[in-house]
Amino acid sequence: MSKNDLGFSTRAVHIGNEVDKETGAIRRPITMANSYALPYDPTDMNWSSADGNLYTRNGGVNQKYLQEKLASLEGGEDCVVLASGVAALSGLFFSLLQSGDHVIFSTVTYIAVYRLLNELFNNKFHVETTIVDTTDLEAVKEAVRPNTDIQAIAEIAHNNNALLSVDNTFASPYSQRPIELGADFSIESLTKYINGHGDAMGGAIIGKKEYLDIIRAQAQVNLGATVSPFNAWLIMRGAVTLPLRMQRHNDNALKIAEWLEQQPCVSFVAYPGLESHKGHTIAEKQMKNGFGGVLSFGLKADHDTHNRFVQNLKIITSAVSLGHDESLIVFIGENDERQYLYPKEFHNGFFRFSVGLEDADDLIEDIRQALQNTELL
Repeated sequence: MSKNDLGFSTRAVHIGNEVDKETGAIRRPITMANSYALPYDPTDMNWSSADGNLYTRNGGVNQKYLQEKLASLEGGEDCVVLASGVAALSGLFFSLLQSGDHVIFSTVTYIAVYRLLNELFNNKFHVETTIVDTTDLEAVKEAVRPNTDIQAIAEIAHNNNALLSVDNTFASPYSQRPIELGADFSIESLTKYINGHGDAMGGAIIGKKEYLDIIRAQAQVNLGATVSPFNAWLIMRGAVTLPLRMQRHNDNALKIAEWLEQQPCVSFVAYPGLESHKGHTIAEKQMKNGFGGVLSFGLKADHDTHNRFVQNLKIITSAVSLGHDESLIVFIGENDERQYLYPKEFHNGFFRFSVGLEDADDLIEDIRQALQNTELL
Protein backbone atom coordinates (compact mmCIF):
# COMPACT_ATOMS: atom_id res chain seq x y z
CA MET A 1 0.00 0.00 0.00
CA SER A 2 1.27 3.45 -0.96
CA LYS A 3 1.52 5.99 1.86
CA ASN A 4 -0.78 8.28 -0.10
CA ASP A 5 -3.48 5.58 -0.03
CA LEU A 6 -3.64 5.81 3.76
CA GLY A 7 -6.32 7.77 5.62
CA PHE A 8 -5.94 11.50 6.27
CA SER A 9 -5.08 11.12 9.96
CA THR A 10 -2.51 8.40 9.30
CA ARG A 11 -0.85 10.55 6.64
CA ALA A 12 -0.83 13.54 8.99
CA VAL A 13 1.22 11.45 11.43
CA HIS A 14 3.53 9.52 9.12
CA ILE A 15 4.14 11.32 5.80
CA GLY A 16 7.47 13.16 5.85
CA ASN A 17 8.60 11.46 9.03
CA GLU A 18 11.03 8.55 9.19
CA VAL A 19 13.40 7.14 11.80
CA ASP A 20 16.56 9.25 11.76
CA LYS A 21 19.25 7.03 10.25
CA GLU A 22 22.13 8.54 12.21
CA THR A 23 20.66 8.53 15.72
CA GLY A 24 17.67 6.18 15.55
CA ALA A 25 15.37 8.96 16.78
CA ILE A 26 11.77 8.31 15.77
CA ARG A 27 11.26 12.02 15.11
CA ARG A 28 13.41 13.69 12.46
CA PRO A 29 15.70 16.31 14.01
CA ILE A 30 15.98 20.02 13.24
CA THR A 31 18.84 20.59 10.82
CA MET A 32 19.88 24.19 11.50
CA ALA A 33 22.74 24.34 9.00
CA ASN A 34 22.55 27.10 6.40
CA SER A 35 25.04 25.35 4.10
CA TYR A 36 25.88 21.77 3.08
CA ALA A 37 29.11 20.07 2.01
CA LEU A 38 29.88 20.31 -1.69
CA PRO A 39 30.88 17.35 -3.90
CA TYR A 40 34.49 16.71 -4.95
CA ASP A 41 34.15 18.85 -8.10
CA PRO A 42 31.43 21.52 -7.71
CA THR A 43 32.30 23.44 -10.89
CA ASP A 44 29.46 21.91 -12.92
CA MET A 45 26.83 22.53 -10.25
CA ASN A 46 23.77 24.71 -10.76
CA TRP A 47 24.17 27.12 -7.85
CA SER A 48 20.52 28.17 -8.09
CA SER A 49 19.12 24.66 -8.04
CA ALA A 50 16.63 23.63 -5.36
CA ASP A 51 17.50 19.96 -5.89
CA GLY A 52 19.73 18.27 -3.34
CA ASN A 53 21.23 20.03 -0.35
CA LEU A 54 23.37 23.03 -1.20
CA TYR A 55 22.30 26.16 0.67
CA THR A 56 19.24 26.51 2.88
CA ARG A 57 17.82 29.40 0.86
CA ASN A 58 17.63 26.90 -2.00
CA GLY A 59 15.88 24.42 0.27
CA GLY A 60 16.66 22.60 3.51
CA VAL A 61 15.88 19.10 4.69
CA ASN A 62 13.19 20.07 7.23
CA GLN A 63 11.45 22.10 4.57
CA LYS A 64 11.46 19.11 2.19
CA TYR A 65 9.94 16.80 4.81
CA LEU A 66 7.14 19.31 5.39
CA GLN A 67 6.52 19.72 1.67
CA GLU A 68 6.10 15.96 1.32
CA LYS A 69 3.49 15.91 4.10
CA LEU A 70 1.50 18.87 2.79
CA ALA A 71 1.40 17.64 -0.80
CA SER A 72 -0.07 14.39 0.47
CA LEU A 73 -2.64 16.04 2.76
CA GLU A 74 -3.81 18.41 0.02
CA GLY A 75 -3.91 15.74 -2.68
CA GLY A 76 -1.38 17.62 -4.81
CA GLU A 77 1.58 16.62 -6.93
CA ASP A 78 4.15 18.91 -5.32
CA CYS A 79 4.52 21.62 -2.68
CA VAL A 80 6.69 24.68 -2.06
CA VAL A 81 6.99 25.91 1.53
CA LEU A 82 7.90 29.58 2.09
CA ALA A 83 8.43 31.92 5.02
CA SER A 84 4.80 33.01 5.52
CA GLY A 85 1.35 32.79 4.02
CA VAL A 86 1.85 36.16 2.32
CA ALA A 87 5.19 34.93 0.91
CA ALA A 88 3.30 31.99 -0.61
CA LEU A 89 0.61 34.25 -2.10
CA SER A 90 3.04 36.82 -3.49
CA GLY A 91 5.40 34.05 -4.64
CA LEU A 92 2.66 32.45 -6.72
CA PHE A 93 1.59 35.72 -8.35
CA PHE A 94 5.13 37.05 -8.88
CA SER A 95 6.31 33.80 -10.46
CA LEU A 96 3.42 33.14 -12.84
CA LEU A 97 1.93 36.54 -13.76
CA GLN A 98 3.28 38.64 -16.60
CA SER A 99 2.75 42.32 -17.40
CA GLY A 100 -0.55 42.69 -19.27
CA ASP A 101 -2.17 39.63 -17.66
CA HIS A 102 -5.61 39.79 -16.10
CA VAL A 103 -6.59 38.54 -12.63
CA ILE A 104 -10.10 37.99 -11.31
CA PHE A 105 -10.38 37.77 -7.55
CA SER A 106 -13.13 37.55 -5.00
CA THR A 107 -14.69 40.35 -2.96
CA VAL A 108 -13.96 38.11 0.03
CA THR A 109 -10.17 38.17 -0.14
CA TYR A 110 -7.37 38.33 2.39
CA ILE A 111 -6.13 41.91 2.81
CA ALA A 112 -2.62 41.06 1.57
CA VAL A 113 -4.03 39.59 -1.65
CA TYR A 114 -6.25 42.63 -2.11
CA ARG A 115 -3.23 44.93 -1.82
CA LEU A 116 -0.93 42.74 -3.90
CA LEU A 117 -3.34 42.47 -6.80
CA ASN A 118 -5.29 45.71 -6.61
CA GLU A 119 -2.32 47.97 -5.83
CA LEU A 120 1.17 46.48 -6.14
CA PHE A 121 0.82 44.27 -9.23
CA ASN A 122 -1.69 46.62 -10.80
CA ASN A 123 0.37 49.79 -10.37
CA LYS A 124 3.92 48.48 -10.66
CA PHE A 125 3.63 45.58 -13.09
CA HIS A 126 0.57 46.55 -15.17
CA VAL A 127 -1.44 43.46 -14.27
CA GLU A 128 -5.15 44.14 -14.77
CA THR A 129 -7.53 43.17 -11.98
CA THR A 130 -11.27 42.67 -11.64
CA ILE A 131 -12.99 42.13 -8.30
CA VAL A 132 -16.22 40.11 -8.44
CA ASP A 133 -18.65 38.29 -6.17
CA THR A 134 -17.48 34.78 -6.98
CA THR A 135 -20.71 33.28 -5.62
CA ASP A 136 -22.34 34.73 -8.76
CA LEU A 137 -21.24 32.48 -11.63
CA GLU A 138 -22.61 34.83 -14.28
CA ALA A 139 -20.61 37.71 -12.84
CA VAL A 140 -17.48 35.58 -13.01
CA LYS A 141 -18.18 34.59 -16.62
CA GLU A 142 -18.73 38.21 -17.61
CA ALA A 143 -15.44 39.23 -15.96
CA VAL A 144 -13.37 36.70 -17.91
CA ARG A 145 -11.22 38.15 -20.67
CA PRO A 146 -8.84 36.49 -23.14
CA ASN A 147 -5.86 37.47 -20.92
CA THR A 148 -7.29 36.28 -17.56
CA ASP A 149 -4.82 34.16 -15.51
CA ILE A 150 -6.46 33.39 -12.18
CA GLN A 151 -10.10 32.66 -11.52
CA ALA A 152 -12.41 31.60 -8.75
CA ILE A 153 -14.35 28.85 -10.52
CA ALA A 154 -12.30 25.93 -11.86
CA GLU A 155 -14.55 24.98 -14.77
CA ILE A 156 -14.89 28.55 -15.99
CA ALA A 157 -11.17 29.11 -15.54
CA HIS A 158 -10.12 26.04 -17.46
CA ASN A 159 -12.62 26.72 -20.24
CA ASN A 160 -10.82 30.04 -20.70
CA ASN A 161 -7.29 28.61 -20.42
CA ALA A 162 -6.90 30.25 -17.01
CA LEU A 163 -5.53 28.97 -13.71
CA LEU A 164 -7.44 28.80 -10.44
CA SER A 165 -5.79 29.55 -7.10
CA VAL A 166 -7.68 28.98 -3.84
CA ASP A 167 -6.58 30.31 -0.46
CA ASN A 168 -7.54 27.34 1.71
CA THR A 169 -6.25 28.71 5.01
CA PHE A 170 -9.62 29.12 6.74
CA ALA A 171 -10.75 25.58 5.89
CA SER A 172 -7.43 23.64 6.02
CA PRO A 173 -7.02 20.41 4.02
CA TYR A 174 -8.92 18.56 6.74
CA SER A 175 -12.15 20.35 5.83
CA GLN A 176 -11.59 21.19 2.15
CA ARG A 177 -9.14 20.15 -0.57
CA PRO A 178 -9.34 22.59 -3.53
CA ILE A 179 -7.08 20.56 -5.83
CA GLU A 180 -9.46 17.60 -5.58
CA LEU A 181 -12.25 20.04 -6.54
CA GLY A 182 -10.42 21.13 -9.70
CA ALA A 183 -8.24 24.03 -8.54
CA ASP A 184 -4.72 24.35 -9.91
CA PHE A 185 -3.23 25.68 -6.66
CA SER A 186 -4.11 25.47 -3.00
CA ILE A 187 -2.49 28.11 -0.79
CA GLU A 188 -2.10 27.64 2.95
CA SER A 189 -0.89 30.05 5.58
CA LEU A 190 0.84 27.42 7.69
CA THR A 191 0.96 29.97 10.50
CA LYS A 192 -2.72 29.22 11.11
CA TYR A 193 -4.41 25.81 11.46
CA ILE A 194 -1.69 23.54 10.11
CA ASN A 195 0.79 24.74 12.71
CA GLY A 196 -2.02 25.38 15.17
CA HIS A 197 0.00 26.58 18.14
CA GLY A 198 0.57 30.26 17.40
CA ASP A 199 4.36 29.96 17.52
CA ALA A 200 5.67 29.67 13.94
CA MET A 201 5.16 31.28 10.55
CA GLY A 202 5.10 29.65 7.13
CA GLY A 203 3.19 29.40 3.89
CA ALA A 204 2.68 26.72 1.26
CA ILE A 205 1.72 26.46 -2.39
CA ILE A 206 0.48 23.05 -3.52
CA GLY A 207 -0.05 22.14 -7.17
CA LYS A 208 1.54 20.60 -10.25
CA LYS A 209 5.31 20.22 -10.29
CA GLU A 210 5.70 22.02 -13.63
CA TYR A 211 4.45 25.25 -12.03
CA LEU A 212 5.99 24.72 -8.62
CA ASP A 213 9.45 24.31 -10.14
CA ILE A 214 9.08 27.86 -11.50
CA ILE A 215 7.82 29.17 -8.14
CA ARG A 216 10.58 27.36 -6.24
CA ALA A 217 13.26 28.90 -8.45
CA GLN A 218 11.87 32.44 -8.46
CA ALA A 219 10.11 32.98 -5.11
CA GLN A 220 12.38 30.79 -3.00
CA VAL A 221 15.83 30.78 -4.54
CA ASN A 222 15.89 34.19 -6.22
CA LEU A 223 13.68 36.21 -3.87
CA GLY A 224 14.79 34.32 -0.76
CA ALA A 225 11.39 33.83 0.90
CA THR A 226 12.60 30.61 2.52
CA VAL A 227 11.07 29.21 5.69
CA SER A 228 13.56 28.65 8.52
CA PRO A 229 14.43 25.04 9.46
CA PHE A 230 13.09 25.61 12.98
CA ASN A 231 9.74 26.93 11.75
CA ALA A 232 9.47 24.05 9.27
CA TRP A 233 10.10 21.62 12.13
CA LEU A 234 7.52 23.32 14.37
CA ILE A 235 4.89 23.27 11.63
CA MET A 236 5.69 19.61 10.91
CA ARG A 237 5.04 18.91 14.60
CA GLY A 238 1.78 20.86 14.57
CA ALA A 239 0.46 19.17 11.43
CA VAL A 240 0.42 15.78 13.16
CA THR A 241 -2.59 16.80 15.30
CA LEU A 242 -4.37 18.79 12.57
CA PRO A 243 -7.29 16.32 12.20
CA LEU A 244 -8.01 16.25 15.95
CA ARG A 245 -7.69 20.00 16.39
CA MET A 246 -9.65 20.90 13.28
CA GLN A 247 -12.61 18.74 14.24
CA ARG A 248 -12.78 20.54 17.59
CA HIS A 249 -12.53 23.94 15.89
CA ASN A 250 -15.33 22.95 13.51
CA ASP A 251 -17.62 21.62 16.24
CA ASN A 252 -17.05 24.57 18.57
CA ALA A 253 -17.61 27.16 15.85
CA LEU A 254 -20.91 25.63 14.77
CA LYS A 255 -22.23 25.45 18.34
CA ILE A 256 -21.25 29.07 19.05
CA ALA A 257 -22.64 30.33 15.72
CA GLU A 258 -25.99 28.67 16.47
CA TRP A 259 -26.04 30.27 19.93
CA LEU A 260 -25.13 33.74 18.64
CA GLU A 261 -27.86 33.56 16.00
CA GLN A 262 -30.44 33.30 18.79
CA GLN A 263 -29.30 36.42 20.66
CA PRO A 264 -31.50 39.50 20.08
CA CYS A 265 -28.55 41.89 20.41
CA VAL A 266 -26.63 40.20 17.56
CA SER A 267 -27.28 41.84 14.20
CA PHE A 268 -25.96 39.00 12.04
CA VAL A 269 -23.85 35.83 12.11
CA ALA A 270 -21.86 34.75 9.05
CA TYR A 271 -20.82 31.10 9.18
CA PRO A 272 -21.27 28.57 6.34
CA GLY A 273 -22.35 25.86 8.78
CA LEU A 274 -25.59 27.74 9.49
CA GLU A 275 -28.55 26.87 7.31
CA SER A 276 -29.32 30.60 7.12
CA HIS A 277 -25.99 31.30 5.37
CA LYS A 278 -26.38 31.83 1.63
CA GLY A 279 -23.39 29.59 0.90
CA HIS A 280 -24.51 26.73 3.15
CA THR A 281 -25.58 24.36 0.35
CA ILE A 282 -22.31 24.83 -1.54
CA ALA A 283 -20.30 24.46 1.67
CA GLU A 284 -22.09 21.18 2.43
CA LYS A 285 -21.19 19.92 -1.03
CA GLN A 286 -17.49 20.79 -1.09
CA MET A 287 -16.43 20.73 2.57
CA LYS A 288 -15.76 17.67 4.71
CA ASN A 289 -15.96 17.15 8.48
CA GLY A 290 -17.38 20.59 9.23
CA PHE A 291 -17.25 24.22 8.15
CA GLY A 292 -14.10 25.70 9.67
CA GLY A 293 -13.34 27.48 12.91
CA VAL A 294 -13.87 31.14 11.91
CA LEU A 295 -17.13 33.07 12.04
CA SER A 296 -18.12 36.72 11.85
CA PHE A 297 -20.85 38.53 13.73
CA GLY A 298 -22.02 42.04 14.51
CA LEU A 299 -23.87 43.70 17.36
CA LYS A 300 -26.84 46.04 17.33
CA ALA A 301 -24.63 48.70 18.84
CA ASP A 302 -22.35 51.62 18.01
CA HIS A 303 -18.61 51.49 17.38
CA ASP A 304 -17.56 52.11 20.97
CA THR A 305 -19.91 49.42 22.32
CA HIS A 306 -18.28 46.84 20.06
CA ASN A 307 -14.91 47.75 21.61
CA ARG A 308 -16.30 47.67 25.16
CA PHE A 309 -17.69 44.19 24.51
CA VAL A 310 -14.18 42.97 23.57
CA GLN A 311 -12.70 44.51 26.73
CA ASN A 312 -15.22 42.57 28.82
CA LEU A 313 -14.17 39.17 27.45
CA LYS A 314 -12.16 37.09 29.93
CA ILE A 315 -11.22 33.90 28.02
CA ILE A 316 -11.30 35.03 24.39
CA THR A 317 -8.24 37.11 23.45
CA SER A 318 -8.34 40.24 21.29
CA ALA A 319 -5.60 39.59 18.71
CA VAL A 320 -5.08 39.15 14.99
CA SER A 321 -4.47 35.80 13.30
CA LEU A 322 -6.54 32.63 13.48
CA GLY A 323 -6.20 28.90 13.88
CA HIS A 324 -4.49 29.06 17.28
CA ASP A 325 -5.32 26.68 20.10
CA GLU A 326 -6.82 29.66 21.96
CA SER A 327 -9.80 31.69 20.75
CA LEU A 328 -8.98 35.03 19.10
CA ILE A 329 -11.29 37.90 18.22
CA VAL A 330 -10.72 41.14 16.32
CA PHE A 331 -13.09 44.05 15.74
CA ILE A 332 -12.99 45.34 12.16
CA GLY A 333 -14.45 48.82 12.08
CA GLU A 334 -16.26 50.88 9.50
CA ASN A 335 -13.02 52.42 8.19
CA ASP A 336 -11.67 49.20 6.67
CA GLU A 337 -10.38 49.97 3.17
CA ARG A 338 -12.41 47.13 1.62
CA GLN A 339 -15.68 48.19 3.27
CA TYR A 340 -17.38 48.83 -0.07
CA LEU A 341 -16.85 45.17 -1.02
CA TYR A 342 -18.60 43.74 2.05
CA PRO A 343 -22.27 42.76 2.26
CA LYS A 344 -24.49 45.44 3.79
CA GLU A 345 -24.69 43.82 7.24
CA PHE A 346 -20.91 44.21 7.68
CA HIS A 347 -20.89 47.98 7.12
CA ASN A 348 -21.32 49.01 10.76
CA GLY A 349 -18.27 47.02 11.82
CA PHE A 350 -18.04 43.37 12.78
CA PHE A 351 -16.04 40.78 14.70
CA ARG A 352 -13.87 38.09 13.14
CA PHE A 353 -13.89 35.29 15.68
CA SER A 354 -11.39 32.43 15.43
CA VAL A 355 -12.89 29.79 17.70
CA GLY A 356 -10.29 27.84 19.65
CA LEU A 357 -10.03 24.48 21.35
CA GLU A 358 -11.55 25.49 24.68
CA ASP A 359 -14.82 23.98 25.89
CA ALA A 360 -17.57 25.49 23.76
CA ASP A 361 -19.78 26.08 26.83
CA ASP A 362 -17.02 28.14 28.45
CA LEU A 363 -16.67 30.27 25.32
CA ILE A 364 -20.42 30.82 25.12
CA GLU A 365 -20.49 31.82 28.78
CA ASP A 366 -17.62 34.25 28.17
CA ILE A 367 -19.54 35.89 25.33
CA ARG A 368 -22.74 35.95 27.40
CA GLN A 369 -21.14 37.66 30.40
CA ALA A 370 -19.36 40.17 28.11
CA LEU A 371 -22.66 41.04 26.44
CA GLN A 372 -24.30 41.38 29.84
CA ASN A 373 -21.51 43.61 31.21
CA THR A 374 -21.73 45.75 28.07
CA GLU A 375 -25.47 46.11 28.86
CA LEU A 376 -26.52 44.34 25.66
CA LEU A 377 -28.32 41.50 27.46
